[in-house]
Amino acid sequence: MPALAVGVPEELSARVPVEQREPGLDRDGVRLLVSRGTEVSHHAFAELPGLLRAGDLLVVNTSPTLAAAVDGRVGHARVVVHFSTRGDDGRWAVELREPDGRGTTRARTEMTGTTHARMDVTGVTRARAEEGEGVEGRGCGGLAGTRVRLPGGARLVLEEPLSARGERLWWARVSGAGVPALLREHGRPIRYSYTERDQPLSVYQTVFALPYADGTGSAEMPSAARPFTAGLVAELVSRGVQFAPVTLHTGVASAESHEPPYPERFAVPEASARLINAARAGDGRVVAVGTTAVRAVESAAGADGVVRARAGWTDLVVTPERGVRVVEGLLTGLHEPEASHLLMLEAVAGRAAIDRGYEAAVRGRYLWHEFGDVHLLLP
Repeated sequence: MPALAVGVPEELSARVPVEQREPGLDRDGVRLLVSRGTEVSHHAFAELPGLLRAGDLLVVNTSPTLAAAVDGRVGHARVVVHFSTRGDDGRWAVELREPDGRGTTRARTEMTGTTHARMDVTGVTRARAEEGEGVEGRGCGGLAGTRVRLPGGARLVLEEPLSARGERLWWARVSGAGVPALLREHGRPIRYSYTERDQPLSVYQTVFALPYADGTGSAEMPSAARPFTAGLVAELVSRGVQFAPVTLHTGVASAESHEPPYPERFAVPEASARLINAARAGDGRVVAVGTTAVRAVESAAGADGVVRARAGWTDLVVTPERGVRVVEGLLTGLHEPEASHLLMLEAVAGRAAIDRGYEAAVRGRYLWHEFGDVHLLLP
């Protein structure tokens, strides 16, 4: 999908949550753009119960947001480690970034310090950093063997890139502390440059978030669900709208290059699979709350469109070519015009609906990003 033709003015970035922008409002005080095909209407999010009908099913992600950013040092250089995804072998996928002097971070494109290099038998140069030393290199967040000193005496060592697609995310091993305890004690939510200030972790938790015994969760908030409040959920239930919980632990997004998502851990429980199949067999519409819920449900759907209980890793990337087998509607935030998530939106609603909706959102001065307004795509 080529980038959308619309430009998003910088002032349309939501810099703080709505309840801080406009005292007296709750999370559901954001605006809601509704697209039914190319027809667009404008609402408050609190009007959602009147836009859905009895028998509709909302698929929600129960993954909690982690305090996934931790300060560290490579030699004398300050870095910020973004913990992305816990692997089955106990390692974590991480991204090394550098502070930008404004309380946020930027891609780590240059590293300086003493490097010990050797040529392996294939002739490929590998850099190995000794304890307390930096490494040299350009265009990546780290090199194999890079050691990072973390708070509380913990150590992190980069071992290998997560993917052949690039060296932004690395598998790393942490010693001296368990990662969940490290994040609880020394971590903070990942923050991007368009936000105004750090926020407590509670600001990034959705009403659907559940704790996981192994300390896993999402590096970034499943933000489409942020506007829901307990009161709004109760009203939806009272009107006959059902909820199907699923889990997808989101990794660290590519803030600069908008890469497609990497493999992520997911689970669709048996009870939720039954609810989804029953809604599809009846008159209800299956509406995913967020792109993470789409990825989880579609990963559990067979070619016959039947959803079965599944858990594990998914590398599914939903595109218009692949299409969707289950999801009929989507509640999502407003994505940057070049974001890879727009392919999923096009798969659900079609390119014409996305073009029309985004044009209306810019004209209507809707706010972007995780603290911004939301977009409901219906058949």
